[in-house]
Order: sequence, then structure tokens, then C-alpha cells
Amino acid sequence: MREGLNVKDLEKLKERFPGVEVTEGIDMSTLWVPVGRLVEVMQVLKEDYGFNFLADLTGVDVPAEEAIILVYHLMSVPSARETRVKVKLPRSEPRAPSLVSLWPAAEVQEREAFDLLGIIFEGHPNLKRILCPDDFEGHPLRKDFTLPKEAGWDRNGGDGRSYPQTEGFCQGRAERGES
Repeated sequence: MREGLNVKDLEKLKERFPGVEVTEGIDMSTLWVPVGRLVEVMQVLKEDYGFNFLADLTGVDVPAEEAIILVYHLMSVPSARETRVKVKLPRSEPRAPSLVSLWPAAEVQEREAFDLLGIIFEGHPNLKRILCPDDFEGHPLRKDFTLPKEAGWDRNGGDGRSYPQTEGFCQGRAERGES
């Protein structure tokens, strides 16, 4: 297991922030934080526990639970300690406070989660699409996302969700004759 928060630290956080839960994963503990406590918990993790680097921010669409799980991976540099924070958001209206004021790197990562999953980060300084065109409809990492057949994505079965009809698009470098 990776080095992160110890049992004593996890218990202190649970006592200090009612509603925070801890689960053990294969690689590290996970703090489950209510969305209303996210900013204060993250601030404490940064200032009191030294998690000064937002390594990753992503999300997982879980239609069976009508939820989107927002996932943060934090690191303490230079000690390389790690921790994971998860926030369960309602799938119908996923909203969370922006963490750009704590970690400037969140600016780009929150835009990506907005673009691909539709998570609204309240207080974000420039929340707009970053990967998809501005007029793109939908959020590609949602489990119910499909592209219309008229978009040309019907190779390999015509279900509207497969590969583009662009020669060489899905080929590896060797298949295209590149070294």
C-alpha cells in the first residue's frame, strides 16, 4: 500500500469533519467527503497534512447509483505521500465547488471534467469546454453518451458508437508504415 494518511490522521479527520467516511482500497485509503465540506477538507489536507500537489482530478459516471463520483488524487511533495478523495454527486445535476484557489492546476482539470462528464465547478474562473468543440452536445465520458450516425461514427457495426470512418484513424504507427 502506498504511503498516505495513517489511521490516526484518518480518525482525526473523521472527528473534525462529520460526514467524512474512510474506505480502504488496494493501493491507498479513500476519504469520502460530502460536497458541502469539500473546500474545508481539502484546505486542511493541503495546509495541515502537506498535500500540496493536485496530481489528478477525474470522475466516474455510475448510472446504477444515479451518481457521478468526483475523484481527486493528492500528493505531498517532496515526501511522495498520497491520498485519494472522492465526492458523490447527483448525476442529474453534478455540482462541486472549484478548487482553483487551493491548487491552480485544478483550472484545467476541472474544465476537462466539465467537458467530458458535465460536472459544474462553482466559482471556476473560466468554466468552458477544453477538449470538445464549443458547440458539441453531450459529455463523452457519460455511460449513456452516443454519437449520431450522421456524424460518421458507424464503422464496425453501425451502432453510432464505434470508430470514425477515417482511414488510418485507429491504426497504430506500425500499421500506417511509421516507425
